[in-house]
Amino acid sequence: MFIEAKTRFQTIRDVLRFAVSRFNDAGLHFGHGSASAYDEAAYLILHTLHLPLDQLEPFLDARLLPAELELVLKTIERRTTEKIPAAYLTKEAWLGDFRFYVDERVIVPRSFIAELLREQLVPWIEEAEEVYSALDLCTGSGCLAILLAQAFPNAAIDATDISTDALQVAGKNVAEYGLEDRIDLIQSDLFAALADRRYDLIVSNPPYVNAEAMAALPEEYRHEPQNALASGEDGLNATKAILRDASNHLTDDGLLIVEIGHNRETLQHAFPDTPFTWLETSAGDESVFLLKRDQLPGHQVF
Repeated sequence: MFIEAKTRFQTIRDVLRFAVSRFNDAGLHFGHGSASAYDEAAYLILHTLHLPLDQLEPFLDARLLPAELELVLKTIERRTTEKIPAAYLTKEAWLGDFRFYVDERVIVPRSFIAELLREQLVPWIEEAEEVYSALDLCTGSGCLAILLAQAFPNAAIDATDISTDALQVAGKNVAEYGLEDRIDLIQSDLFAALADRRYDLIVSNPPYVNAEAMAALPEEYRHEPQNALASGEDGLNATKAILRDASNHLTDDGLLIVEIGHNRETLQHAFPDTPFTWLETSAGDESVFLLKRDQLPGHQVF
């Protein structure tokens, strides 16, 4: 099929149709930035040809050079046969207007917390300029740390991850945005290496996939670091540890914001007396919670 395509296809329209058909026939999963076979095909074709990602229509009938056609078809075949997430093929992922370098050392960024940071966490934070310290726990590619720096211009930011490989990717992104003087990357198992540091704001998109869901993950997710996904039988091992220790690392009026996937009911059952505030995102109000320091189950008075 690949050889026949090389000899018969001429335009972007040709390869777009082909890619959509191949993706649908292969039963690919789209959970890393694209919503459909069409969206992913368009993105991969435009990226491979170094064309603007938001301007497919003007180029649909452009004829491809043989070398361009071969390169696009190879990308389509890799996505189809190896089921590699598109972000790993292009070495980039997007959160809103922000582009991040990614590879197999980190999960593909897809946090709903990013939406909240665009609004500077209004109304929970009234004055963005009065956030002076923030922590991105389980930073991965460093994307939320970078968005924290954009949202809160006076904040010094720590970004931690247990994986030194992930921190290398985060360092590349921090440097790309010129934020080396504001973001400190720290190798740490959650709070373990932070001693007595305290923050006005802690955000975290920790591992939260439960054992049953891990066993059923589509093949695309198996290219991602498993320790960035799996979090015990109920998916809450990391979240429970964060709730236990976060009060020791928040300022008196500090806020904790954590993303937990589809685990709201399980979490509320485990912590029935904790007054979680569930924040509205494009996914509804099931995935991200907020707690003030004095609401945390591990709250201690210094």
